[in-house]
Amino acid sequence: MTRLDGRGGNDSDMSIRLRAALAAAVVVCLAVIFKLDQSTGSAPFQHLYYLPIVAAGLTMPRYAGPAVGLAAVVLYHLANPLLLESRYRESDIVQIALFVGIGVVTAKLADDRRQLQQLSVTDDLTGLYNLRGFEAKLTPIIRAAQEANSPVTLAVLDVDRLKSLNDTHGHRAGADAVRTVGRLVDACLPDAAFACRFGGDEFVIALPGMDLAAATDTVEALRRSVHSAEPVLSGMPFPAGTLSVSIGLACRSRFNGPPQPADVNLDPAEPLFRAADRALYVAKAAGRNQIRAEILDAVNPS
Repeated sequence: MTRLDGRGGNDSDMSIRLRAALAAAVVVCLAVIFKLDQSTGSAPFQHLYYLPIVAAGLTMPRYAGPAVGLAAVVLYHLANPLLLESRYRESDIVQIALFVGIGVVTAKLADDRRQLQQLSVTDDLTGLYNLRGFEAKLTPIIRAAQEANSPVTLAVLDVDRLKSLNDTHGHRAGADAVRTVGRLVDACLPDAAFACRFGGDEFVIALPGMDLAAATDTVEALRRSVHSAEPVLSGMPFPAGTLSVSIGLACRSRFNGPPQPADVNLDPAEPLFRAADRALYVAKAAGRNQIRAEILDAVNPS
């Protein structure tokens, strides 16, 4: 459901370039090993095929390890013409099986590692980031905004009257309400934005590159989407208007240059979060199902 890596074009382009470079390196490695295997005859250079197989399995998509393993089998046959005549020794059969087996096992281990890494930064209920993953992504983004003097906005929201929903319809209905809001948050996020479930019924959304006007338009669309939803909670359908959210926005529209040395070890997101949280409580005090905002001054006043 969720885009834990955001939709940022730069990250996607970098990933494509990195994969292309890795694929080229694997192909070159296979070619070099093939030439060595072909020219040396009995020397055991075929064992070097394990290097590109393992590298592909660990660093590339899950099919790459088995695919490179099969490529190694083909090259092993081409480098040893007797194998093309089906004159296999026992060691040849073992070698071929190991090429494929190592590719499959390495790819599986790498896939398991990636899944564990994703689970470690994912909220179980909503599929959004958890706080650990969110903070790890947010801090460098705010530091980059400081360097570039570009705007960044943080939204804090929570589900209105969730306790009443829990008391009336049970905690499963409350959990479904939080899950529904999380799904709608994810659906409304623009490119480069990302969100986390902060705890309980509270969510935080980072909107890098957005000034207050653009961020307000984005969260207003989210607020309307939640209020117009017809959720199914604890197996029962509920009408539109059952759910609503209050939202606090905090925007820093400009920075006066990079952070000072004394500020390097401080959490650059903390002032934004505190301001957004204050705005959230203003929205709730004003009657809920609405947005309030706060604009921060520059970090390093001139």
